[in-house]
Amino acid sequence: MDAFYASAEQAAKPSLRGKPVVVGGIGPRGVVATASYEARVFGVRSAMPTAQARRLCPNAAYLSPRFTLYRQVSEAVMELLHELSPLVEPLSLDEAFVDLEAGGVPAETAAVRAVGEKLRRDIRSATGLTGSVGLAGAKMLAKIASEAAKPNGLVVIEPGTERELLGPMTVRTLPGVGPATAETLRRAGIHTVAETAEAGEAELVRLLGKAHGAGLYAMALGRDDRPVVAERDAKSISVEDTFEVDLTDRTRVRTEVLRLADRCVQRLRAAGRSGRTVVIKVRNYDFSTLTRSETLRGPTDDPGVIREAAVRLLEAVDTTGGVRLLGVGVSGLADFTQEDLFAQLATEREAEELAKAAPEPAGGTGEGGEPEERPRRWHPGLDVVHEEYGAGWVQGSGVGRVTVRFETPWSAPGRVRTFAVGDPALRPGEPLPLVGGGPEGTQSSEPAILPKSLSPEGSEPVPGEEMSSR
Repeated sequence: MDAFYASAEQAAKPSLRGKPVVVGGIGPRGVVATASYEARVFGVRSAMPTAQARRLCPNAAYLSPRFTLYRQVSEAVMELLHELSPLVEPLSLDEAFVDLEAGGVPAETAAVRAVGEKLRRDIRSATGLTGSVGLAGAKMLAKIASEAAKPNGLVVIEPGTERELLGPMTVRTLPGVGPATAETLRRAGIHTVAETAEAGEAELVRLLGKAHGAGLYAMALGRDDRPVVAERDAKSISVEDTFEVDLTDRTRVRTEVLRLADRCVQRLRAAGRSGRTVVIKVRNYDFSTLTRSETLRGPTDDPGVIREAAVRLLEAVDTTGGVRLLGVGVSGLADFTQEDLFAQLATEREAEELAKAAPEPAGGTGEGGEPEERPRRWHPGLDVVHEEYGAGWVQGSGVGRVTVRFETPWSAPGRVRTFAVGDPALRPGEPLPLVGGGPEGTQSSEPAILPKSLSPEGSEPVPGEEMSSR
């Protein structure tokens, strides 16, 4: 998929189409997850610190990720891929390998090109977004072709042309060549794929070791025998958070570890797995990072057991200097659990203690008089619903106010209104479907992207109403 998160946000938010959009962490320590092509013109790239991106492109819209939406789109795309072949190997939410031979597609250029073009049309129809397709006889080459096809294109690497195509490319193009390997090769005078092949297998083995050297030599020749694997079995499941300000309070650190343990259990159960080794990760103020692990009597998905193990591991770590990042993970995965008879009691007891200590949530009450929870912060990009104005998204917040743009994927660019952060008429919402939804429940099979020429006049915000999210 092309600039996936940013493209999904542009499709969902008509006012952002054709404008620079950056999705990722919005705090001072945030990192860019994806930048739209309009933002890339200014030098913004994935994995760049958000603070640096703001300096390069101050007029972009900086939004928090909405993974619920991205997963919905990803599922629609993966369904299309599974219609082509039973062998689909997802690499992430927005990228996958597909073995077309297993789907009965003839190994002829015209046939595979037709399949690729149809796939691009089907993705656009199903999601409103664009994807780029690379077609080749090996995974490495298909990956290179898809990158060359971006954005919204298709590239076929003809059999027999692999070495000619790869030769002038930098050695970093090859899988498994990171900064350290590239530096080792550079010191040996090797910079391109052609120079890697010319160096020979023996020299590469001498420089990099037997396995890495031999594998790299084969790839430099365009050979990649890795099969498409339909099921990628995860070795571990983990979650982690980077904090905007270093955590120095020991109680706060413990609370965050417990919260991360709960999130880890949610992912573990969603995957239908259990694990026997609990791991915590702590990155200190000076970027030094350490991990601690504890192996349990048997695999479990019990939140009480995993929480207690994580806290025990934390007790052996000195956090007085300040903590920048925390993580909790589970490894040694299995498809069954050995129940701990004492875990349920411990979980219930801790839940009761947390309930007693929890403060009353801010805001009004929902149906039945129950308190209605409100987010601690109105992050830019967050879906909201207003009792009078309907669905919209947070454009910015500050000094006790939150600014919302009211628009939907199938509407024209919407108007902006500002409310008090505690306005009882405003509440968090859910992402609207990019395709298939419409006003008043109508259905539409058209993509959510609306040509600018169809945008009605007078849809721009009223001066003075808009609050910047930057």
